[in-house]
Amino acid sequence: MTQKITVDTQHTLASMDHFYGVFFEDISNAGDGGLYAELIRNRSFEFCPMDGPKCNALTAWEPVTENGARMSWYVSDKNSVSNKNPHHLVLFFEGKSGRAGIRNLGFYTGIPIKKGDDYQISFYAKVPSELSIFVCIENAQGSSYYESNLLISSSEWTKYEVCFQAPVTDSSCRLVIGSRNKGKLHLDFVSMFPKNTYHNRKNGLRNDLASMIADLKPRFVRFPGGCAIHVGTLNENDKNSMYRWKNTLGPVEQRASKSIHWRGNQTFGLGYMEFFLFCEDIGAEPIPVLPAGYNPHTKEAAPLEELQPWIDDALDLIEFANGDPDHGWGKVRAELGHPKPFELHYLSIGNEEEGEGFWERYDRFHKEIRSRYPQIKLINTASFSPDGEEYERGWANARKNHSDLVDEHYYMTPEWLLQNCHRYDTFDRNGPHVFLGEYSSAGNTWFHALAEAAYMIHLEQNADIVEMACYAPLLCNVFNNQWSANLIYFNQTTAYGTANYYVQKLFMNHCGTKLLKTTIQDEPDSENLHVSSSLDEQDHSIILKLVNRGSDSICCDYHLESFNIEGNAICNGTLYEMSGFDLTAQNDLESPLAVSPTSRPFSFTGSSFSYTIQAFSIVIIRIHQ
Repeated sequence: MTQKITVDTQHTLASMDHFYGVFFEDISNAGDGGLYAELIRNRSFEFCPMDGPKCNALTAWEPVTENGARMSWYVSDKNSVSNKNPHHLVLFFEGKSGRAGIRNLGFYTGIPIKKGDDYQISFYAKVPSELSIFVCIENAQGSSYYESNLLISSSEWTKYEVCFQAPVTDSSCRLVIGSRNKGKLHLDFVSMFPKNTYHNRKNGLRNDLASMIADLKPRFVRFPGGCAIHVGTLNENDKNSMYRWKNTLGPVEQRASKSIHWRGNQTFGLGYMEFFLFCEDIGAEPIPVLPAGYNPHTKEAAPLEELQPWIDDALDLIEFANGDPDHGWGKVRAELGHPKPFELHYLSIGNEEEGEGFWERYDRFHKEIRSRYPQIKLINTASFSPDGEEYERGWANARKNHSDLVDEHYYMTPEWLLQNCHRYDTFDRNGPHVFLGEYSSAGNTWFHALAEAAYMIHLEQNADIVEMACYAPLLCNVFNNQWSANLIYFNQTTAYGTANYYVQKLFMNHCGTKLLKTTIQDEPDSENLHVSSSLDEQDHSIILKLVNRGSDSICCDYHLESFNIEGNAICNGTLYEMSGFDLTAQNDLESPLAVSPTSRPFSFTGSSFSYTIQAFSIVIIRIHQ
């Protein structure tokens, strides 16, 4: 079978400047125990049953007593380092015959160290009288890799730091702090970081995970949720409050940890400043999501007469990101080390909202933000479904308010995606644009990834109405998988991309900046072939995308109209391909590249060529002009 495909290389249809991005939500230990590089779990003794059925203030901590040494301990909620994190640990050492102390087990398999890498341990301590203590990194059997001795002499909280270089590689270490002497020790906010964080930032991100995200070359990052932003109480000081961005700024010990919707404890070490910096580091647009003082799960809502502080939070965030460094929240940003504005252009209010309670509140948010900051593109929301009453209500509200975009979410089967490839062909072009903020085919096999690729082709074909799209979820710790499919899986030392990850990477790396007019001959079985084309204005290359979801190969007869080539001159490019995989194949920790793309040079003469795409394949041809 042969399909004739014509691409008008001079006829651009829509901008694709911000087309593909990523979405971060702290689910499945995506943040703490994941992207956030902190290696100590429950560093300030704030865990509680609200974080999980087996959680308490001593989660991940256990006593160490050797050679008959004795010790007692308790968790105090008085006079801690910060009233935002009110607990600390008090230890009594009897100092008789050996060492005693406490041991942190890290996340899941333990604390990883890598030979030759540098690490920094820090903690706050105070004593009623002078006490010699030790800080030790040991293996799972209790043998020491590193030990440092310190004299604690202050009766006031004092921060201590210890740096060491790992002598071995071991993924299951423990941190031990204790004493061989008699005395009393108050301990709080115990932390351990690799110095090799992404871009070497303090309080930074795990390098391999951040690098994998950066390698996608996302045009935007949507954060910090998701349900994580609007599930909880209205009181910002509650352990289970809604996400309040101001609580995530400043010294980490002053950021109150909270319980999150997906079960677990969120330290907020990975806060808004860290998100903005990460966006800056990878060249992505930040797209924050804020709650509207309404919890759709419980219907708890801020009274309309008390809504202004919530609206002010949104206005203040814009000023924090974009404001003058000498005034207001712009000055706060500058004082945190970033006088230059972050250039925020988008703001999303709400997530998968349902119920009249949200819509009457959104109206007020929209009106005040639009009045104060008309240049900000406002993103409305449209339920947790691709259709239905609440979905239609979201779109109706967006049209009424003249929202710039509507945030659509749906997790569907591969079959649904293939059956609904043309979903956006008939959307109204005169209203808000689509922000497909969360989607996937709910699986990580090659078949799932292939179906997503076919669907993405049609998202691109509708770039005049679909402005942005991002797969979800992004990250998943293999020891705490809370969702059916994810883009990147990891343990404490290793990460791998799914088949879906490599599809997203291909499409993101080769998105282009302008959609090109492309026509395909309407032959029988043409529904198995999905085609889009784009222009990358940065390097003037032409990008051709092909997806064959059928069981037969297809010959594609390409004709490039208005192509900048003389006669039969040779055109060179690169061909990227994902093919030849069993439809059930998928990647894992042992075979991280089982389903991944290959690349090779590609050339042709003149402005026409033929290429046969194999069954169940994805091909991207990038032609260098």
